[in-house]
Amino acid sequence: QVQLVESGGRLVQAGGSLRLSCVASDGTFSSYAMGWFRRAPGKEREFVASISWDGGITYYADSAKGRFTISGDNAKNTVYLQMNSLKPEDTAVYYCVLGSSMTTLTDYWGQGTQVTVSS
Repeated sequence: QVQLVESGGRLVQAGGSLRLSCVASDGTFSSYAMGWFRRAPGKEREFVASISWDGGITYYADSAKGRFTISGDNAKNTVYLQMNSLKPEDTAVYYCVLGSSMTTLTDYWGQGTQVTVSS
């Protein structure tokens, strides 16, 4: 059973930066994709970014483009989300996901990490 463990969420001021990390373990990975979703208070869960196993393909939500960067380290089975120029509306629980492909991204979910951006 694959386990995803996120870290890096905390309270940060608007305009600041954070880097979230997610380590995938207890699974056998050949080709796969990983990504991030988030759920803000009172809102539906939404896609943030995704990356293919080789890092060659990335997708971003419009809200993340130009501010967030997703990257991965295959050797460590880890995906990162660098978030810059954070806004209060980025406040959410951020969830790491892993799937067998970029189109089946959500086979597994992490427990989430809280990001709070103060104004």
